Amino acid sequence: MDDMDTHGRAEVHRSPSSWQQPCPPPASAERTALVEGLAKRVLALAPGRLLVGIDGFTAAGKTSFGHELATEIARSGRPALRATLDDFKNPWKDRHLYDRESGEGYYRNAYDYDTAKRLLLDPARSPQATSCALCSIDPLTQEDHSTRTTPLTPDSVLIVDGVFAFRPEIDAYWNFRIWMDVDAELSVRRGAERDQNWAGTDAESIHRNRYLVAERLYLGEVDPLPRMDAMVDNTNFARPRLLTG
Repeated sequence: MDDMDTHGRAEVHRSPSSWQQPCPPPASAERTALVEGLAKRVLALAPGRLLVGIDGFTAAGKTSFGHELATEIARSGRPALRATLDDFKNPWKDRHLYDRESGEGYYRNAYDYDTAKRLLLDPARSPQATSCALCSIDPLTQEDHSTRTTPLTPDSVLIVDGVFAFRPEIDAYWNFRIWMDVDAELSVRRGAERDQNWAGTDAESIHRNRYLVAERLYLGEVDPLPRMDAMVDNTNFARPRLLTG
Protein backbone atom coordinates (compact mmCIF):
# COMPACT_ATOMS: atom_id res chain seq x y z
CA MET A 1 0.00 0.00 0.00
CA ASP A 2 1.19 3.52 -0.75
CA ASP A 3 2.33 5.40 2.36
CA MET A 4 0.27 8.47 1.36
CA ASP A 5 -3.46 8.83 0.73
CA THR A 6 -5.16 11.37 -1.51
CA HIS A 7 -5.45 13.83 1.39
CA GLY A 8 -1.72 13.89 2.06
CA ARG A 9 -1.97 11.68 5.13
CA ALA A 10 0.61 8.96 5.57
CA GLU A 11 -0.04 5.43 6.79
CA VAL A 12 0.32 4.18 10.35
CA HIS A 13 2.05 0.79 10.31
CA ARG A 14 1.04 -1.39 13.26
CA SER A 15 2.43 -4.50 14.87
CA PRO A 16 0.97 -7.87 13.81
CA SER A 17 0.74 -8.88 17.47
CA SER A 18 -2.62 -10.02 18.84
CA TRP A 19 -1.88 -7.96 21.96
CA GLN A 20 -3.54 -4.91 20.47
CA GLN A 21 -5.55 -1.97 21.70
CA PRO A 22 -7.57 0.13 19.26
CA CYS A 23 -6.80 3.79 18.75
CA PRO A 24 -9.22 5.59 21.08
CA PRO A 25 -11.68 8.12 19.67
CA PRO A 26 -11.05 11.78 20.51
CA ALA A 27 -11.84 12.19 24.21
CA SER A 28 -11.84 15.98 24.42
CA ALA A 29 -10.60 19.13 22.73
CA GLU A 30 -7.96 19.45 25.46
CA ARG A 31 -6.56 15.97 24.78
CA THR A 32 -6.53 16.52 21.05
CA ALA A 33 -4.65 19.80 21.49
CA LEU A 34 -2.07 18.19 23.75
CA VAL A 35 -1.43 15.36 21.26
CA GLU A 36 -1.20 17.82 18.38
CA GLY A 37 1.27 19.96 20.29
CA LEU A 38 3.57 17.05 21.08
CA ALA A 39 3.36 15.78 17.49
CA LYS A 40 4.51 19.18 16.25
CA ARG A 41 7.44 19.11 18.66
CA VAL A 42 8.48 15.66 17.48
CA LEU A 43 8.20 16.58 13.81
CA ALA A 44 10.24 19.75 14.34
CA LEU A 45 13.24 17.73 15.54
CA ALA A 46 14.44 16.61 12.10
CA PRO A 47 13.14 15.72 8.63
CA GLY A 48 14.75 12.26 8.80
CA ARG A 49 13.86 9.20 10.84
CA LEU A 50 12.88 9.71 14.44
CA LEU A 51 12.35 7.36 17.38
CA VAL A 52 9.91 8.28 20.15
CA GLY A 53 9.77 6.35 23.44
CA ILE A 54 6.69 6.42 25.70
CA ASP A 55 7.04 5.09 29.24
CA GLY A 56 5.12 5.12 32.52
CA PHE A 57 3.58 2.77 35.04
CA THR A 58 1.55 -0.17 33.81
CA ALA A 59 -1.90 0.97 32.64
CA ALA A 60 -0.80 4.62 32.60
CA GLY A 61 -2.18 4.96 29.06
CA LYS A 62 1.07 4.57 27.10
CA THR A 63 -0.34 2.49 24.25
CA SER A 64 -3.40 4.66 23.67
CA PHE A 65 -1.26 7.80 23.68
CA GLY A 66 1.18 6.20 21.26
CA HIS A 67 -1.66 5.40 18.88
CA GLU A 68 -2.99 8.95 19.09
CA LEU A 69 0.45 10.45 18.53
CA ALA A 70 1.09 8.17 15.55
CA THR A 71 -2.25 9.11 14.00
CA GLU A 72 -1.44 12.80 14.32
CA ILE A 73 2.05 12.38 12.89
CA ALA A 74 0.69 10.41 9.93
CA ARG A 75 -1.89 13.12 9.36
CA SER A 76 0.99 15.53 8.80
CA GLY A 77 2.33 13.33 5.99
CA ARG A 78 5.12 11.48 7.83
CA PRO A 79 4.82 7.66 7.88
CA ALA A 80 4.39 6.42 11.46
CA LEU A 81 5.28 3.01 12.86
CA ARG A 82 3.82 1.68 16.10
CA ALA A 83 5.46 -0.88 18.32
CA THR A 84 5.28 -1.93 21.95
CA LEU A 85 8.03 -3.46 24.03
CA ASP A 86 5.57 -6.15 25.17
CA ASP A 87 6.06 -7.67 21.71
CA PHE A 88 9.77 -8.12 22.50
CA LYS A 89 9.62 -10.22 25.64
CA ASN A 90 11.47 -13.45 26.26
CA PRO A 91 9.21 -16.39 25.30
CA TRP A 92 7.21 -18.12 28.00
CA LYS A 93 8.66 -21.50 26.98
CA ASP A 94 11.99 -20.40 28.46
CA ARG A 95 10.62 -19.20 31.79
CA HIS A 96 12.04 -22.24 33.61
CA LEU A 97 15.45 -20.73 32.95
CA TYR A 98 14.84 -17.56 34.98
CA ASP A 99 12.47 -15.84 37.41
CA ARG A 100 9.95 -13.71 35.54
CA GLU A 101 7.11 -13.75 38.05
CA SER A 102 8.46 -11.82 41.02
CA GLY A 103 8.76 -8.06 40.80
CA GLU A 104 12.53 -8.13 40.54
CA GLY A 105 12.46 -11.10 38.17
CA TYR A 106 10.05 -9.29 35.89
CA TYR A 107 12.26 -6.21 35.83
CA ARG A 108 15.46 -8.17 35.22
CA ASN A 109 14.26 -10.91 32.88
CA ALA A 110 10.97 -10.27 31.07
CA TYR A 111 12.23 -8.24 28.12
CA ASP A 112 14.59 -9.26 25.33
CA TYR A 113 16.41 -6.02 24.61
CA ASP A 114 18.95 -7.61 22.28
CA THR A 115 16.16 -8.78 19.98
CA ALA A 116 14.37 -5.44 20.20
CA LYS A 117 17.56 -3.72 19.11
CA ARG A 118 18.33 -6.17 16.32
CA LEU A 119 14.85 -6.34 14.78
CA LEU A 120 13.42 -2.90 15.52
CA LEU A 121 15.62 -0.19 16.97
CA ASP A 122 18.86 -0.68 15.05
CA PRO A 123 17.11 -0.78 11.64
CA ALA A 124 15.02 2.26 12.54
CA ARG A 125 18.19 4.20 13.36
CA SER A 126 20.13 3.04 10.31
CA PRO A 127 19.68 5.19 7.17
CA GLN A 128 20.59 2.15 5.07
CA ALA A 129 17.84 -0.10 6.48
CA THR A 130 14.64 -0.30 4.44
CA SER A 131 12.52 -2.38 6.82
CA CYS A 132 12.16 -3.51 10.43
CA ALA A 133 10.08 -5.98 12.44
CA LEU A 134 7.43 -4.50 14.73
CA CYS A 135 7.00 -7.71 16.72
CA SER A 136 9.19 -10.61 17.77
CA ILE A 137 7.12 -13.01 19.91
CA ASP A 138 3.38 -12.45 20.22
CA PRO A 139 2.84 -12.14 24.00
CA LEU A 140 -0.54 -13.90 23.82
CA THR A 141 -0.17 -16.61 21.19
CA GLN A 142 3.64 -16.93 21.44
CA GLU A 143 3.74 -16.94 17.63
CA ASP A 144 7.04 -15.79 16.16
CA HIS A 145 6.50 -12.72 13.96
CA SER A 146 10.17 -11.78 13.64
CA THR A 147 10.30 -12.38 9.89
CA ARG A 148 7.30 -10.13 9.16
CA THR A 149 8.81 -6.82 8.21
CA THR A 150 7.44 -3.31 7.74
CA PRO A 151 8.93 -0.77 5.31
CA LEU A 152 11.01 2.12 6.57
CA THR A 153 11.17 5.35 4.61
CA PRO A 154 13.80 8.06 5.09
CA ASP A 155 11.29 10.13 7.12
CA SER A 156 9.59 7.37 9.14
CA VAL A 157 8.70 8.12 12.78
CA LEU A 158 8.82 5.08 15.04
CA ILE A 159 6.76 5.33 18.23
CA VAL A 160 7.44 2.65 20.85
CA ASP A 161 5.59 2.35 24.15
CA GLY A 162 6.47 0.16 27.09
CA VAL A 163 7.56 0.00 30.69
CA PHE A 164 11.32 0.35 31.23
CA ALA A 165 11.72 2.05 27.84
CA PHE A 166 14.57 4.19 29.16
CA ARG A 167 16.71 1.46 30.66
CA PRO A 168 20.42 1.79 29.78
CA GLU A 169 20.15 -1.05 27.26
CA ILE A 170 18.00 1.02 24.90
CA ASP A 171 17.90 4.57 26.28
CA ALA A 172 20.29 6.01 23.70
CA TYR A 173 17.96 5.20 20.79
CA TRP A 174 15.29 7.81 21.51
CA ASN A 175 15.06 11.22 19.90
CA PHE A 176 12.10 12.16 22.10
CA ARG A 177 11.05 10.74 25.48
CA ILE A 178 7.54 10.94 26.96
CA TRP A 179 6.48 9.86 30.45
CA MET A 180 2.79 9.13 31.07
CA ASP A 181 2.29 9.99 34.73
CA VAL A 182 -0.33 8.38 36.98
CA ASP A 183 -0.41 7.57 40.69
CA ALA A 184 0.81 4.09 41.63
CA GLU A 185 -2.54 3.09 43.14
CA LEU A 186 -4.40 4.25 40.04
CA SER A 187 -2.01 2.17 37.95
CA VAL A 188 -2.79 -0.93 40.01
CA ARG A 189 -6.54 -0.31 39.88
CA ARG A 190 -6.64 0.35 36.14
CA GLY A 191 -4.36 -2.56 35.37
CA ALA A 192 -6.33 -5.01 37.50
CA GLU A 193 -9.57 -3.97 35.82
CA ARG A 194 -8.01 -4.28 32.37
CA ASP A 195 -6.43 -7.69 32.95
CA GLN A 196 -9.21 -9.52 34.77
CA ASN A 197 -10.09 -11.34 31.55
CA TRP A 198 -6.81 -13.31 31.67
CA ALA A 199 -5.62 -12.94 35.29
CA GLY A 200 -8.99 -13.28 37.04
CA THR A 201 -8.89 -12.75 40.81
CA ASP A 202 -5.08 -12.62 40.73
CA ALA A 203 -5.07 -9.45 38.62
CA GLU A 204 -4.63 -6.98 41.48
CA SER A 205 -1.92 -9.06 43.13
CA ILE A 206 -0.01 -9.34 39.86
CA HIS A 207 -0.10 -5.60 39.36
CA ARG A 208 0.76 -4.73 42.94
CA ASN A 209 3.35 -7.40 43.71
CA ARG A 210 4.96 -7.89 40.29
CA TYR A 211 4.53 -4.89 38.02
CA LEU A 212 4.54 -2.13 40.64
CA VAL A 213 7.53 -3.65 42.44
CA ALA A 214 9.38 -3.86 39.11
CA GLU A 215 8.54 -0.26 38.22
CA ARG A 216 9.77 1.03 41.57
CA LEU A 217 13.05 -0.85 41.06
CA TYR A 218 13.34 0.80 37.65
CA LEU A 219 12.73 4.28 39.03
CA GLY A 220 15.21 3.72 41.83
CA GLU A 221 17.98 2.29 39.65
CA VAL A 222 17.60 4.25 36.42
CA ASP A 223 15.94 7.53 37.51
CA PRO A 224 14.58 8.25 34.01
CA LEU A 225 12.29 11.18 34.84
CA PRO A 226 14.90 13.98 34.65
CA ARG A 227 15.59 12.99 31.01
CA MET A 228 12.02 13.36 29.78
CA ASP A 229 11.22 15.74 26.95
CA ALA A 230 7.59 15.73 28.07
CA MET A 231 5.67 14.45 31.09
CA VAL A 232 1.90 14.04 30.75
CA ASP A 233 -0.42 13.72 33.75
CA ASN A 234 -2.85 11.10 32.43
CA THR A 235 -4.91 10.72 35.60
CA ASN A 236 -7.98 11.97 33.76
CA PHE A 237 -7.94 10.51 30.23
CA ALA A 238 -10.14 13.28 28.85
CA ARG A 239 -8.19 16.03 30.62
CA PRO A 240 -4.46 15.20 30.42
CA ARG A 241 -2.05 17.89 31.53
CA LEU A 242 1.44 18.62 30.30
CA LEU A 243 3.58 18.71 33.43
CA THR A 244 6.96 19.46 31.85
CA GLY A 245 8.26 20.00 28.36
